Amino acid sequence: MWERHAEEPKMAVDLKFNASLTKSDPHFKPVLIIGQLKHLNLLKFSDVACKLEPRVTEDTFNKAVSCLHPSPTDKISLYLDVATVAAVPLKCSRHNTPSRAHAITRLVKNNVLNVSEESIVIVCEKADLFASACAVVRAFSLYSRKTTNNVSSPSYNRAVDQDVPMKNAGDNSVVSIEFVIIEKDGSVSETPLDASELCCLEVAAKGVQLAARIVDTPCNEMNVDHFVQEAEIIGYELNIKPLVIRGEELRERGFGGIYGVGKAAAVPPALVVLSHEPKGAQETIALVGKGIVYDTGGLSIKGKTAMPGMKRDCGGAAAILGAFYAAVKCGFKENLHAVFCMAENSVGPNATRPDDIHTLYSGRTVEINNTDAEGRLVLSDGVAYAHKDLKANIILDMATLTGAQGIATGKYHGAILTNSEEWEIKSLEAGRKSGDLLAPLVYCPELHFSEFASAVADMKNSVADRSNAQSSCAGLFVGANLGFDYPGIWMHVDMATPVHCGERATGYGVALLLALFGSHTNCKMLQSIACSDSEPPPKRICRD
Repeated sequence: MWERHAEEPKMAVDLKFNASLTKSDPHFKPVLIIGQLKHLNLLKFSDVACKLEPRVTEDTFNKAVSCLHPSPTDKISLYLDVATVAAVPLKCSRHNTPSRAHAITRLVKNNVLNVSEESIVIVCEKADLFASACAVVRAFSLYSRKTTNNVSSPSYNRAVDQDVPMKNAGDNSVVSIEFVIIEKDGSVSETPLDASELCCLEVAAKGVQLAARIVDTPCNEMNVDHFVQEAEIIGYELNIKPLVIRGEELRERGFGGIYGVGKAAAVPPALVVLSHEPKGAQETIALVGKGIVYDTGGLSIKGKTAMPGMKRDCGGAAAILGAFYAAVKCGFKENLHAVFCMAENSVGPNATRPDDIHTLYSGRTVEINNTDAEGRLVLSDGVAYAHKDLKANIILDMATLTGAQGIATGKYHGAILTNSEEWEIKSLEAGRKSGDLLAPLVYCPELHFSEFASAVADMKNSVADRSNAQSSCAGLFVGANLGFDYPGIWMHVDMATPVHCGERATGYGVALLLALFGSHTNCKMLQSIACSDSEPPPKRICRD
């Protein structure tokens, strides 16, 4: 039952976090050093000599750092192309992450050599360590069906030319990730990372890579059966038995949203719940993920250019699976439930038609006017279940919900819609501290929810005016199934665009959730970046 499905792609890279810098010769183990220019200028050669000697002298290192002029980034080779120092952008606005996480990921992707062993050294402040580590991890995708190594890549060819030891076919590369921590007074910390900090980074890395692998995997290898199996495997590792409701049982138990979306597919839909309930818990938190393993649009079918990439429509559920694993491993102290709403939005004789009316788990009836607005239907069942059955007082749903999210908040920032101003502020701070950035959406149900008015049901599932705050409205549809008078905290994260960068998944959402709920764990690293109870924002003080 717990075996992974056959022919799973093999991992290409093993990531290893070290407590401090380890000695290595860059000729045999290439090294990439990345940091902000101000931090690199604070380094003494002796701080990094163990990674560079005997190939690089102190004079060479100092001259290289003095020649860096990031615009937005810059790099200089210290020895052939196997010892490199790189600087991230100088500027960081209030809506960016101080870690410059996106620049770190790009630098790592463009400069790793894919050899048997190499090192990445991040020079940063302690507050940016977690985000920087996750940024490095995002550069290493697990899923691949390539039958040979990419020997045509420029970095690979450079390594061959310079006689760097290459990995054997079928072997994994080993990438060591190490840190030089800059203290607030500008000195270099001599304290190595402890075991708990290394464990935190390792489980967060596994969560990010797990989420990215699921999103990258096509539907013929990641259908609902496979996704259920992924949840079962994580449950087995955590000694948690998942609750699985599938197929006709969904219809019988009233999950009209999940069942209606997935009933036309060859593989039946499912609601899967993983529950972590430690003794002494005072709060109940539910994370609800949209797990559409493929979205054709249903009978409101997508065009030939809009459909490719829809394997990524399970990104919200994938992120929640990765975050749930890491949070439990980090000693989550409160009740934590992960609710996965899994379906394939397919075309067939049993497909939902426009004009059909479904009754959701909340009891609300929905007139379908767009079968391609399916994510909100499955999420509505998920949040209603979290409220009615799990009695959650904090509910967060995460989804690749709307293409309009990319227009509203861009390709780097997810969108946050919430009934709580305090948690909106916390989520924005968590985004900056984790590197999974967020920007707020307008929360105004009294003005926007009328977009879903129906003459024959409680609501339609798609807006009347597509130019009126589409992403906000889509989120409000989900929130309506809790009720706008829901006394708890509800947060909706739309991450349709940051779920991928180019053709690769990013694992977006895992680090965000760990930072947002870090204070609920026993992990001191997550506690150190967790959002404290917010003071009322200055704008509210002024208004009052």
